[in-house]
Amino acid sequence: MAIKTKAKKHIGFWPKKATISLILIVLVVVLFLIGFKYNRAIFGPNVDTGGVESVDLYIPSNADFEDVLNLLTFSGVITDIGSFKWVAEKKGYNRNPKGGRYILKSGMSNNQLVNILRAGRQSPVKVTFTNIRTHEELSGQLAKRLEPDSTEFLTALKDKDLLQKYGFEPSTILAMILPNTYEFYWNTSPSGFLYRMFHEYNSFWNEEKTLKAELMGLSKLEVSILASIVDEETIKADEKPVVAGLYINRLNLGMRLQADPTIKFVIGDFKITRVLARDLKIDSPYNTYIYSGLPPGPIRMPSISGIEAILNHEKHNYLYMCAKDDFSGYHNFARTYEQHNHNAAKYRKALSRLRIYR
Repeated sequence: MAIKTKAKKHIGFWPKKATISLILIVLVVVLFLIGFKYNRAIFGPNVDTGGVESVDLYIPSNADFEDVLNLLTFSGVITDIGSFKWVAEKKGYNRNPKGGRYILKSGMSNNQLVNILRAGRQSPVKVTFTNIRTHEELSGQLAKRLEPDSTEFLTALKDKDLLQKYGFEPSTILAMILPNTYEFYWNTSPSGFLYRMFHEYNSFWNEEKTLKAELMGLSKLEVSILASIVDEETIKADEKPVVAGLYINRLNLGMRLQADPTIKFVIGDFKITRVLARDLKIDSPYNTYIYSGLPPGPIRMPSISGIEAILNHEKHNYLYMCAKDDFSGYHNFARTYEQHNHNAAKYRKALSRLRIYR
């Protein structure tokens, strides 16, 4: 009997121990799988750009979390939108999305993506504007690359109170905005744009340039106004200092500038080739055939090369200029009115020969 009882104890003891071990193993495996799942959801890759280097994500400034989820879904680069949503909510991003341009790259994890979006670490966009003649043109160019629309930019460019903070007004603001390529955050506001341009303007007008203008008896604004006329007068970079010197000579002598580009500005059409006698009689402060000195504002956004041409103008005795009759884009320069009339007659004859009457 004692042997049988001992055998029964032996048989009942080992299955119980094995069961406990098995349960522990199962628990470890389950915990491992759960941990792996959550680790994968947080730190595993969840962005696939489909073979391209990167994809831009533009989030509007007033977007909410649902908007962000829709944008990410529409982009097609998020492998598992559900896991992204879970991580974003756990990290509190869903409460305060930040607008901007963000670059998504293959292999990014939800944790990386949420951290970038939550911190608003957006990537700037390059904005280039050159050969701008009007506020409308500038507004249109900016709206192509930045979030605000052209109407918002145009309103800012004509806001007297806003521009007054920088010492400019609607008729002169284009002198403050130097054409170039800049980096901006996509959601830069119109006022933010002007603030940046003001600092770029002050950086450009260093002590050396400012002193050169003062020695010429011109303010920075006057240099820009004259540069805008030179820019319209010639597209030839090597000719700009010569043209600049001619207008400086006229200003110093008290002569009217008599610059055809100012007439085109008054008419509102820079494409015309021929300025007519009746055009010269239009009463406008920008008509340099009627009024002496410089017009009240630039007739276009002055280029950096135009400003440099004024500050480093060529010293000569020319007082007159006329486009060459070969239509090369260059000009004939003259010291006397008689020489100028001869050059002008040749140009008018060439225009008539080609039946160019406007």
